[in-house]
Amino acid sequence: MPRPMTMAEKILAAHAGLDEVEPGQLIECDLDLVLSNDVTAPIAVKEFRKIGVEKVFDPTKIALVPDHYVPNKDIKSAEQAKIVRDFAREQGITHYYEVGCMGVEHALLPEQGVVGAGDLIIGADSHTCTYGALGAFATGVGSTDAGVGYATGKAWFKVPESLLFKIEGELAPGVTGKDVILHIIGMIGVDGALYQAMEFTGSAIRSIGMDERMSISNMAIEAGGKAGLIEVDDVTRAYMDGRTERPYTEYHSDADATYAKVYEIDAASIVPTVSFPHLPSNTRPAAEARDIKIDQAVIGSCTNGRIVDMRQAADVLRGRKIHPDVRCIVIPATQAVYRQCMEEGLMDVFLDANCAVSTPTCGPCLGGYMGILAAGERAIATTNRNFVGRMGDPTSEVYLSSPAIAAASAVLGHIGLPEDLD
Repeated sequence: MPRPMTMAEKILAAHAGLDEVEPGQLIECDLDLVLSNDVTAPIAVKEFRKIGVEKVFDPTKIALVPDHYVPNKDIKSAEQAKIVRDFAREQGITHYYEVGCMGVEHALLPEQGVVGAGDLIIGADSHTCTYGALGAFATGVGSTDAGVGYATGKAWFKVPESLLFKIEGELAPGVTGKDVILHIIGMIGVDGALYQAMEFTGSAIRSIGMDERMSISNMAIEAGGKAGLIEVDDVTRAYMDGRTERPYTEYHSDADATYAKVYEIDAASIVPTVSFPHLPSNTRPAAEARDIKIDQAVIGSCTNGRIVDMRQAADVLRGRKIHPDVRCIVIPATQAVYRQCMEEGLMDVFLDANCAVSTPTCGPCLGGYMGILAAGERAIATTNRNFVGRMGDPTSEVYLSSPAIAAASAVLGHIGLPEDLD
């Protein structure tokens, strides 16, 4: 009889061909998907060439998503994208997404049904943990590991301990999944889950939709987490059924599974939250940030660029104008989200408010392009990191928030809440 196990342990055991695993154990696992983007794939391709094999292990189990510097911002980024494009054609990669079809990778792959419950996924991008919202074990790796994954379809893991976050009760109006994860990161710190699997459960989690769940799992890495998992329920099944390319497998934690620590959180204690520079853990209630003047607002990214995020921002911006001292950039995370924004009239709301709307890209989040900050400028962003120089000049500042707070701040000219507009 296998030992009681968590979701993370069960997925890893299944992919290692073992009946059970335990934290600290070193195992080799078969992979369901290896992901890279236009920044990390060129290095992975180089490492793949060194191995000496001619073909990838399975062209249907590799995803190449150019999303960081595309449409190409300069010659170097064009060359990077070309390496990815040429490799995809050479190898017959099924899941290659060209400009015009692509999106921000961690919004695109769930939307397209490429990932699903029970999968074991590595990605040469730290926010690969997003797919844990579907009940998968997904984690970021370096480009060398991705290159080896291309060739072998395998990776080794040290089985992580698991942390359980039980969020019970009702979230207050205006409190989103982004506020939930910022609250947790503020509570445990940027290394509070270092190389541990974060598992999120409770009535508050079950009450929110997939878009907001993905925001929560997406930022597990900002607490040092190896993965961020949410148990499959009817909401997850409704999202995956008819969408996932392959049959999915549900893994549920045993009632008597062992956790390194259990955190019990009253949902009513979570308020609209903002992360101050220069760490995601430097959180304060948004109501305490009203004196912070901003120069730019960015609404998008792999954390908050999905349709629910666009709706939340549009609800605030409808009938209003961006403050004349603020630049507001809206980036739907995929072409499908962009189209849905048009169909629902959200694009009119953004344009009428004087927002700049972009094709899907990660550009401003990592200080790449489409919203670089000058010396001393401040931005509020629905992105996931606010490290020194993250979005531009080292003396600039980034504040992290939900879409509604970012939109309200863009109108006010300083950080504020939607109710401040009334």
